[in-house]
Amino acid sequence: MLLISIRVLYAFVCAGAIATYVSSNPPSPVDQYPLIAFVLLMMLTQGVTCLDLLIRHKRIEVMSAVYFGLLVGVLLSYLLIQALSPVIQDNPWEEGVAMISTLTLPYLCISFLLQTKDDFRFIVPYVEFSRELKGGRPLVLDSSALIDGRIADVVETKILDSEMVVPDFILKEVQDIADSSDKVRRVRGRRGLDILSALQNNPNVDISMYEAKETEKEKGLTVDQRLVVAAKKLGGKVVTNDFNLNKVASVQGVDVINLNDVANSLKPRYLPGEHIQLKIIKEGESQGQGVGYLDDGTMVVCEQANHLVGRDVDAVVTSVLQSSAGRMIFGRVTESR
Repeated sequence: MLLISIRVLYAFVCAGAIATYVSSNPPSPVDQYPLIAFVLLMMLTQGVTCLDLLIRHKRIEVMSAVYFGLLVGVLLSYLLIQALSPVIQDNPWEEGVAMISTLTLPYLCISFLLQTKDDFRFIVPYVEFSRELKGGRPLVLDSSALIDGRIADVVETKILDSEMVVPDFILKEVQDIADSSDKVRRVRGRRGLDILSALQNNPNVDISMYEAKETEKEKGLTVDQRLVVAAKKLGGKVVTNDFNLNKVASVQGVDVINLNDVANSLKPRYLPGEHIQLKIIKEGESQGQGVGYLDDGTMVVCEQANHLVGRDVDAVVTSVLQSSAGRMIFGRVTESR
């Protein structure tokens, strides 16, 4: 809305300035054909607006953009006029060139700075205007985080106040999964789209799409590598439950929020010697092992329990294995029921 207002104001200022120039110009081609000159000059000045509209994805603080854009634009206009003065001096077009440069250069500078506030850092000695962020650093969502769905539950707790960002190539990846011929993959992809829709409709969530421009250096990169590059550009953290992406991002110095780590940190702690009750579901990979699960989904491997499949048992914890892939408990059966 602000840009639209500036463009409309720019058009009115141009019209007034050009009308004054055409009506008060000394004998010249402009004086002979004032209407044609007015139309041509208006087309020239508004062509700058059209060019500005075609060059999208420019976005710095509004006041600093207006101030520095106007300052730089006027300075460039003055320098241009001084540079052209030997050529246009005593020429009928002298005033026209001065007017066009004074109108267009400040507008271009203001518009460019106004539209690059999130992608460009305008640095002045001892002052830095950085991108606008809600809360802390933005959270860049991976496809696995959307498909997993737990991020929506975490948001409902209202402990997150950072902006969430979904790169366009991540959305495309989820859409491709949702269109897969494989039923399991299709269900997973549709779940990811449903979670994204729920996040967008949640008033407690500030979520936006990020259109990543693929540079020459980024061609041929995998989705995970592009996600890390996008997180670096945005200065954000990657949210995922992909173990390999976790490692890749950590190696490149990008902070990662692993949903598995978050979930594991909230699970009840079991120490060696504690007793737990569970049902043996199946035999384990090693001889004599039986496998069961707690209510929160934690796998429990019990020694010498392969013959107790389908029965409820009381087991004592012998050790706990904790990793980003989840928690696994090892135990020994003490009683069966």
